This record gives sequence, structure tokens and C-alpha cells, in this order.
Amino acid sequence: MALCSHLEAITEIKVSSDHVCEECIKHHGKWLHLRTCQTCGVTLCCDDSPSKHMTQHFHETDHPVVASAEPEERWLWCYKDGEVAEY
Repeated sequence: MALCSHLEAITEIKVSSDHVCEECIKHHGKWLHLRTCQTCGVTLCCDDSPSKHMTQHFHETDHPVVASAEPEERWLWCYKDGEVAEY
């Protein structure tokens, strides 16, 4: 399997230690799992959550790579490739 061609979109980000979906908080929603955008650092809810805020963020910004923000999980997902990003 080839390296994800979108890894160049990753920047040095400061990850929030709050462990909340910022959009769910604003709209009084609930989330199951959190993802952190590897381009801008925003932390939002995953597709298993009712509002799917991180996917909305991808469609609005075209930021392709996210990381799990769950404790003890270390993986990246590339929206453009539709698969876990190897690095």
C-alpha cells in the first residue's frame, strides 16, 4: 500500500485538551468519538455521532486528514482516499 498523498496537508497543530466537539457544544448535541483535523487542529465529532461534524468540516474546508482524538488511539483517516492514511 502506498503512502497517503495527502499527508503533506498535515501541519503542526495544538490539540485541545477539552475532549469535546466544539460544534455539538454550540448546538447542544451529543457525540460518540472525536477526531482532530490535521490541517487546522479543530476537534469535532465522528461519523458515528448524530451530526458528523468532522465530515462537514472536511466538505467545507477540504482539509483531508484527521486523527483520532480518543485516548490511546493513534491513527489517521484520509477523507480523499477514503481509508486509513499510512505514514
